Amino acid sequence: MDINNLMRNKKSWDEVASRFFGRNPLPEYGPMAPLEDELNLLGNVTNWKVLDIGCGSGHSLKYMDERQASELWGIDLSTKQLEAAAKTLSNSHAPVQLFESAMEVNPGLPNNYFDLVYSIYAIGWTTDLQKTFRNVHQYLKPGGIFVFSWEHPFYRLVSQKDNHFAMKISYHQEGPYDHISWQQPAIMQQYKISTYVNYLVETGFQIERLIEDIAISPEDLKRQENRWYSIAKANMIPPTFIIKCKKI
Repeated sequence: MDINNLMRNKKSWDEVASRFFGRNPLPEYGPMAPLEDELNLLGNVTNWKVLDIGCGSGHSLKYMDERQASELWGIDLSTKQLEAAAKTLSNSHAPVQLFESAMEVNPGLPNNYFDLVYSIYAIGWTTDLQKTFRNVHQYLKPGGIFVFSWEHPFYRLVSQKDNHFAMKISYHQEGPYDHISWQQPAIMQQYKISTYVNYLVETGFQIERLIEDIAISPEDLKRQENRWYSIAKANMIPPTFIIKCKKI
């Protein structure tokens, strides 16, 4: 676990939290990815205890509350994000527990407790993917479900100019890299799909689904093509991947 990078990311997210209020929550899994309504990865969560890793502004937990989950738990590194989540969830039917913590650290969560742990477009912010997966495995009941989404590792490696695409970074190059989209410095992580899969298997998960499909919404069609997640590029390379697995 890299404390310096975690503190850098915390400062960065506190700076930009308001820009990401309600961005891509469930039933969305990420840019141009199929919705939960289509995929049905979670199924019926009624009376389930659920944990959101990187809960952000709390809108995915609100989705869980609307589907009658019995307990809502969330972890996020950012103070500002958790303040927003507390307001989003202030009228929830289910009890809410929010923790300001890196996902690499257990801030006091119970083991063998949760029916579902999920992470929507947040897992790439960890500085220790293996430790994060081990934590999730410990939190889940036997047979519990873990679902996460993140930017597809191929997507940032390919540059686009007009209708031309070029591989600018080796797919084999893993590890931390500078996130340059914001003025405040931040560090993200690059891993191959095989690394995610192998770490999950080594931790004790059984992988049930790997999804790399795209789904172009009417909102996507209205947006400018020069955005980071462009339709032209998405038609060549999926922006998002999703994995569903089970604790065994």
